[in-house]
Amino acid sequence: MHFRGLLFDLDGTLVNSLEFVEASWSAWAVRRGYSAQAVRHYLHGKPALSTLRHFMSDASEAAITQEFLALEEYEASHAQGMTAVAGAVAFLRQLNALNVPWGIVTSGSRKVASARIHHAGLPFPDVLVTSEDITYGKPHPEPFLLGAKRLNVPVSQCVVFEDSHAGLLSAQAAQSVVVEVLTPQAGVHDLETFATIPHYQHLSVSPKGAAEFILQL
Repeated sequence: MHFRGLLFDLDGTLVNSLEFVEASWSAWAVRRGYSAQAVRHYLHGKPALSTLRHFMSDASEAAITQEFLALEEYEASHAQGMTAVAGAVAFLRQLNALNVPWGIVTSGSRKVASARIHHAGLPFPDVLVTSEDITYGKPHPEPFLLGAKRLNVPVSQCVVFEDSHAGLLSAQAAQSVVVEVLTPQAGVHDLETFATIPHYQHLSVSPKGAAEFILQL
C-alpha cells in the first residue's frame, strides 16, 4: 500500500488501556446510578465530555465539567503499568527513523493521552490531536481531517489505524484508508476496512520516492 502519512488512535490501538477505561467508567456509572453496561457500550472512541453529556443530559455544563476534570485526573494519575500493543513501539521507531509523517488522533484529553503514551513507552508524536483540539468528536471526520492537516498530508493519502466503531466510522468519513486493529481487548466490527491486524509485529515501511512510502502488512 502506498501512502504519505499514518494516523493512529491511541486507546486499544497503540496502548492496552481498554480494560482500565471500562473499569474506570463502570465505577463512575455505579456511583452515579447509571447502567455500567450502557456506559461501556456507548463510550468507546468518543470524547469523555460526549459520554458525560449523553448520560448527564439534565446536568449543567459546570457540573459536567467538574465530573470530567475528576475523571481526567484519575485516569492520568493511574497510567502506570499500561503497555503498548505488541510491536507498536518498534514500528513507531521505524517510522521516526525513516522520517515518515505520523501522528496520534485520540478522543482522550491531552493530559490523559500524554500519561498513557509515556507509561506505555511509545515515542511521543509531533502531531497529537486530542479532545481539546476539536469541535466534533468521532465518529465525525473532524479529528482525522485535523490530523492529516497537521501532518501536511492529504487525508486521502493517510492510513488510519483504529479499533473502535466510532473511530473506524470517523476515518472512513474522512476518506482515509483504514486498517482495523483487532487486539484481544477490542470488539469485532462489521465494517469494511482495507485490512485487519492483531498487532504491529509484522508491519514494515519502506521509502518509495519523494514523500511517499510503502506499507507492508
